This record gives sequence, C-alpha cells and structure tokens, in this order.
Amino acid sequence: MAAVSPGVYKKVLSVREAYPFDIACLLMRFFGSMLNIGVVTMITLSGYSFLTAGLSSSLIALSIFVVTPRVSKRIDERGQSAVVPKAAAVSLLGLVVLIANVALHGPVWPLFVGALLVGFFPSPQAMARARWTYLIRSGRLGEAAPDLRTMFSYESVLDDMAFIFSPSISIALAAAIAPVAGMVCGGVAFAVGVVLLCSAKGTEPYPGWSQGETAGSAADVADAVGDAAGDGAAASKGALAEGAAAVASAASVPSKSLLATSSAVRVLFVIYAFAGSFLGLFDTATVSLSEDLNSPDFAGAVLMASGAVSMTAGFLFGMVRLRAPLPKQLVVAACAVGLSFGTMFLVDSAPTLMAVALLGACTYAPLLIVANGVCERAVPDARLTEAITWLNAGYTCGAAFGPTVAGALIDAFGTMASFKVGTLLCLGMPLTAILCYRVVKASILPAYTVVEKREM
Repeated sequence: MAAVSPGVYKKVLSVREAYPFDIACLLMRFFGSMLNIGVVTMITLSGYSFLTAGLSSSLIALSIFVVTPRVSKRIDERGQSAVVPKAAAVSLLGLVVLIANVALHGPVWPLFVGALLVGFFPSPQAMARARWTYLIRSGRLGEAAPDLRTMFSYESVLDDMAFIFSPSISIALAAAIAPVAGMVCGGVAFAVGVVLLCSAKGTEPYPGWSQGETAGSAADVADAVGDAAGDGAAASKGALAEGAAAVASAASVPSKSLLATSSAVRVLFVIYAFAGSFLGLFDTATVSLSEDLNSPDFAGAVLMASGAVSMTAGFLFGMVRLRAPLPKQLVVAACAVGLSFGTMFLVDSAPTLMAVALLGACTYAPLLIVANGVCERAVPDARLTEAITWLNAGYTCGAAFGPTVAGALIDAFGTMASFKVGTLLCLGMPLTAILCYRVVKASILPAYTVVEKREM
C-alpha cells in the first residue's frame, strides 16, 4: 500500500540553512557531470585523436573509481572543510594541466597525467546527502525536519538537473567560443562551489556525530564541567559538548573501507555497476544509431528527453509513501529498470529508440532513490559520505566498461548487436537484487531515533 503526499517538498524547501550547501553541491555537480563528454569534446576539437580523448576520459573514470571513495572516507573521518579543499585543489590542478596542454597543443602524456589528477574530485552528491542526514537526524530541525526519503528524491532531481544541462552547456561553449571554454566554465563553477560548501560550516557534520553513546558521554562531561565552573560557563557548555563529542568520536570511525566491511554496500555497488555499464552502452549505441540514420542531433534529443523524464519521475516518486520494507522496494525497483531498459533489444528505428529511452527513464530515478535509502539504513550515519561515494564509484566503473564494449560490438557487428548485449547487462540488476535480497535485509539497521537535540 502507498499514500501520496503532494506537499512533502515544502519541508525540504523551508530549510533555509540548507540552501548554501545545496547550491554549492549543485555547482560542483555541474562540473562532475560534464567531465567525460566535456573532456572528449575539448580534446577532439583541439585536433587530438578520438583515441586520445577516449583514453583521457577513461583515465578520469578510473581515477574517480579508485580515489574518490578514499577521499570520502577521509571526509567522514576528518570533516568536509578539512579534506574537501585539498582534494579539490588536486582535481583543479589536473584540470589546469589538461586545459593548458590543450591550449598549447602539447604532447599527449600531460593529458593523461591531468586526467588522473582530476579523479581526486570529491563527491558532491554524497556530501549534500550527508549534510541533510545530519540536519534531520541530529534533531536540529525539530518537527520541521523533512522525511529522509523526500530528501533523497529532492537530491535526485538536482542530480538529474546537472546531468541534463551541464554536458550541453560544455559542448555549446566549446563549439561557440574555444575548445577549452566549456571546461574552464566547469572548473570555475566547481571552485565557487567548493568555497561556498566550506564556508557553510554550520551544517557540516562532525566526525562520528551519530555515535550516540560517545556523544552522550561527552555531553555529560561538559555538563559536569559547566556545573563545577558555575553559571558563567553555561553559555559555552553546548559548544564544549559538541567539541568533546567530535574529538572523542573521531577515533571511533572504523579504518577499513565500507566496501570491505558492508555486505549491503557491496550489493549496491554491483547494482550500480550494472546500471553504469548498460547506460554507458545505451548512450554509445544511441549515438551510433543516430549516425546511421544521418541525424546526429537525434542522440542529444533522446538523452535530454530521457533525463527530463527521469527528473520528473524522481520528483513524483518522492511524494509517494510506500509501506513495503526497503529490501523489497529495492527488488521491485531493480526489476522495473531491468525490464524497461531490457526492451532495448527491440530497438530498430528512431521511434523505438525514443520509446525505450522514455520507458526506462520512468523507472531509473526511483531505483536510485530506493538504493540511497537502503544505503542510509545499512551504514552508520557518520560514514554515509563514503557509502554513497562507493555507489557512485560502482556506476563510474560500469560507465567506463559499457562504452568500450559497445564500441567493440558496433565496429564488429553493427549498432543493433550492442543493444542486444545491453539487454543482458540490464538483467544483471534484478538478478543481483533478487539473489542478494536476504543479504540486504540482514544489513538493514533498526529504525533510527533522532539524536537528542543540542545547542549547536
């Protein structure tokens, strides 16, 4: 059974203290969403080969897969403002190397070096969700706190906004002004976003903030100190409690990767890897079919239309209150995506391609929202940044694999062969969800209770 609540987003939009970090993360998302296609466009328009451009893009994806989860782990251990500026500086340095080398039309190897450095890019999707979870579960928002699932839907809409518009903006600037213009614009947006995010320290979760027992004992210590010192210390008691909790609980953050310790994260990683692989293949095959039809602009129209439908579906899904347990929701959502995009083996013309793209887009955003909800319930709150980053890393891993397979199939057997193989990749998602249902169910933590509200 389910209930529909059209006004659920009012609570999300009424949290004004979330505006700075959401705007910051949206700017950072624009940079992340234009990385692959923006780098390929910049390099090819500057006279380098498609092979060089493809290798550079693949190195960025590989670097993000290897490095970004470890950056997020450091963020959970030390805090966003302590880690993000350093990681962003390395990523921007890589972008500068890429842009400078392209502008000077230098040798190929600096492009590969720059691509590897860009992979230090910190995950804005994970950091925004971590801040929202902190605001909601810490009790800071009181009764005005939105539902976590609504928040995940809202953030999914922002993800789709960046996905829809940023690649088009990058390509348009590169074509109209200069090959490097699109990535320069993305780099500036990223830098501004980092500054805004690190300036919004009032909403930043401190390391180990959800460790209830540690935070409680730290607050007790602060109470004792305040009582002993008299009324004059009362004003600073809240700050002392928070500081003591941060220091004491930071040491309790586990040192091992969540991919190694959490079964649910591993299952979701595989599901996201299948999603990235079949979507990467689908996008590549869409471009190929458009070229076969002598209508290259059709590919852009398909991708933008499907992105808009996905954004709308995610927005509407956030209004629905499902009573089914999260593991069952995950199985149903994975089956819906697998069966809808699994019809791509029927693609043989522009109308059938558009139909499959729009049908699949209706199911994709709900899967991501449910998967984020499962992730949030399966890991400690203080490690949510790393957990969500591992999911995104799985997608990145698949996205690097899918286009490679598609290209080989298209060259050898034609466009339609790649669509048929894409169907097999689609079926990997529901198969994984069904086989690992008990694993996910056992990983779900008990329903949370809001941490005792404290002065911040």
